[in-house]
Amino acid sequence: MADSRTLFPFSAVVGQERLQLALILSAIQPRIGGVVIRGEKGTAKTTTVRAFARLLFDAPLINLPIGATDDRVVGSINMETVLTTGKAEYQPGLLAEADGGVLYVDEVNLLPDHLVDALLDAAATGVVTVERDSVSFSSSANFVLVGTMNPEEGELRPQLLDRFGLAVDVTASRDVEVRAEVMRRRLAFEAQPEEFVAQWAAQDAALADQIIAAQSRLGSLQLSDVNLARIAHLCASFDVDGMRADLVIARTALAHAAWRGASKVEDEDIRIAAELALPHRKRRNPFDEPGLDQQQLDDAMDEAQQQHPDESEAKQQEEQEQEPEQQQQPESPEPEQPTDTPTQDGKEDSATSGAPFRTPGVSS
Repeated sequence: MADSRTLFPFSAVVGQERLQLALILSAIQPRIGGVVIRGEKGTAKTTTVRAFARLLFDAPLINLPIGATDDRVVGSINMETVLTTGKAEYQPGLLAEADGGVLYVDEVNLLPDHLVDALLDAAATGVVTVERDSVSFSSSANFVLVGTMNPEEGELRPQLLDRFGLAVDVTASRDVEVRAEVMRRRLAFEAQPEEFVAQWAAQDAALADQIIAAQSRLGSLQLSDVNLARIAHLCASFDVDGMRADLVIARTALAHAAWRGASKVEDEDIRIAAELALPHRKRRNPFDEPGLDQQQLDDAMDEAQQQHPDESEAKQQEEQEQEPEQQQQPESPEPEQPTDTPTQDGKEDSATSGAPFRTPGVSS
């Protein structure tokens, strides 16, 4: 049987490809701002997150409990030590302990708003600061923030939900083959955990290497003016508030291009980034389905491409516009044919007869 020290492999998770991608992109670029996972219980949310932390070369996975105090989360300063040592003593909190790893908050929608603010600030800046009586301490807090929630138990306030970089809605697949594979792998893991983990070790190692390679490649990638204009067009089309969505899509598109091993950001990267960054920011009524309207995204992408073409697209568009003009130009009149005249023997000359003209050496 599996025990707490044996974690299900990240590569072996079935049916949660979008969640896995969101986690990977957040690891490549932590400034994306973390991932909030919304969905019903029993959809492998926690299993996937724990496996992801293990994938990052056993990076620390820090669980933030719902009942945690402010001091436990952000840290504290013991001013009493000033009297004995002359220095204030800083006690790191969970945010500092998560540096270089994953900070996991289950049922984040039930966490007090001021604590959500604190962890989101740390995730966005990579630093946590504690102040008391004019004394302050700062610690590095570069972590991947992951929050899970069941919307049936209450939503996060829109202002807080917006501060999560990416959002993924997870549900149990309705595909029979996928559900059967989920059971097959889980039962195999529970029966022989070490053997099962060993079977997927190579795939997990390959993913970890890809993440490291993408992190090193990220610094060489830049967004072009056309990329930025198209991102701005998408966000304006979806009527999102503020500029956070624009920045998140920009960072996520760069991370996805680095993940692909590409030398520049393409529309594919922007589209995937939008699919992850816009669903929880789009204004919706209570009866809307979760996720993003794909047709609306298609239309917005088409408009962005038309209104903000790159050089090659602009040249192609210009050529297409010129083609009808060239086709409408009047054709030159054909020269008047001479009247058929009989030859000396009374027969028509072959050049002016009804016989077709033939190129020498080519048969009809």
